[in-house]
Amino acid sequence: MLIRLYHLIIKELLAAIRDPKARLALIGPPLIQIFILSFTVTQEVKNVPFGVYNQDIGTEGYSLIRRFEHSPLVSKIVTISNRNEIEPLIDQQTVMGVLVIPQDFSKKIYSRQTAQVQILLDGRRTNASQIAAGYASKIINTFLAEFTPQRTDIEVVTRNWFNVNLDPRKTTVPSLICVLATILGVLISSLSIARERETGTFEQLLVSPLTPFEILVGKAIPAVFLATCSAVMMIGIAIFIFDIPFRGSFLLLILSMDLFLFSVVGVGLFISSLSRTQQQAVLGVILFVPTSTMLSGFTTPVENMPQWMQQITIINPVRWYLVIVKGVFMKGMECYEVALNCIPLAVLAIVTLSAAAIMFKRRME
Repeated sequence: MLIRLYHLIIKELLAAIRDPKARLALIGPPLIQIFILSFTVTQEVKNVPFGVYNQDIGTEGYSLIRRFEHSPLVSKIVTISNRNEIEPLIDQQTVMGVLVIPQDFSKKIYSRQTAQVQILLDGRRTNASQIAAGYASKIINTFLAEFTPQRTDIEVVTRNWFNVNLDPRKTTVPSLICVLATILGVLISSLSIARERETGTFEQLLVSPLTPFEILVGKAIPAVFLATCSAVMMIGIAIFIFDIPFRGSFLLLILSMDLFLFSVVGVGLFISSLSRTQQQAVLGVILFVPTSTMLSGFTTPVENMPQWMQQITIINPVRWYLVIVKGVFMKGMECYEVALNCIPLAVLAIVTLSAAAIMFKRRME
C-alpha cells in the first residue's frame, strides 16, 4: 500500500509540474495576491481626513488646530463654519472625524480650568474610528504638554455616530452579506459554461437556435436569482437572529444588489469562458474573490492604501456595494445616495458582461 501511495504521489506531483496551466495556477495567483495584500491588509490607520469646527476666538484653539494640520497621520483638515455641516461630512465619509473646539476653550486654559473638546467619529468603521480617536487624543496630549505646561487639563469627549457603542457586529455582518453574495454570484456563474464543456453538453448549446447573447443571458439570470435569494436569507438572519438594526429601504437594497450581482456575474462568466474545466474556473474564483474583498475596504479602509492602489479600487464592484449595504443598514441611506453608488456598478456591469460576451463568442469560433 505504501509503495502504491508513493507512486501515486509522485505521479500527481509530476502531472502538476508538467502541466503549464497548473504551474501558472500554482504560481500566478499567490504572487498577485501576496503583492496586493501586502499593501492592503494592515491594522494601521493612515491618511486620516479630519474636520475642525472651531468656535474659540482665542489663540489656543488655533494652536491646537495647527497641531492636527502638522500631524503625519492626518491627510487633510476640512474647516467647518457651521455645525450643520458636520453630519454630511461624516455621512459621506469625507472625514473620519470632526474636532469640535468650544467657545470657552482658550478662556478655560488661561484660567487654569479643565477645558473640553469633542471628537465626533464615524462609528460605521469600528476599528478605524477607535484608532483615529487614539491619534486625536495623542495630538491633544502633546499640545497640552508643550503649550499649556502645568496650567490645566483638557477633557476629550468622544462620540461615535451611526454606531454609538462601536459594536463590530453591526458593521461586520452587513459587510459579510456583500462578500458572501460576491462569492455565490462569481462561483455559480463561473462554473456554468465550464460545466457544459466538462460534461460534453456545450456542443448541444452550439447547435441549438440560441445565440451567444441568449446563452449568456440564460446563464447570468439564474446566477443572479440564486445569489439574491441567498442574500435575502442572510439579510433575514442579520436582522432577526443577530439583531442588526435595519434603518433603510429593503427595496433599494435588493435593487442595488441585483445590479451589483450582474457586475460580478459578468466576471464569473468571463472566467467560465476562459476555462475548459470546473477546476480552472474555481482557480479563477480563488484569484478574484480574495483580491476584490481586500480592495473593497472590508478589512482595511481604502484611504490607507497607496494612492495608485486607491485608483485600482474604482473598478472593483465590491467596493461600491459595500458602501450601499452598510449605509442602508446603519443609517438609512437615501435613494439619491444609493443611486450615486449604483452608477459605477451599472458601468461595471456593462463592461464585465460585454467582456464575457466577446470572450464567449471568440471561444465559440
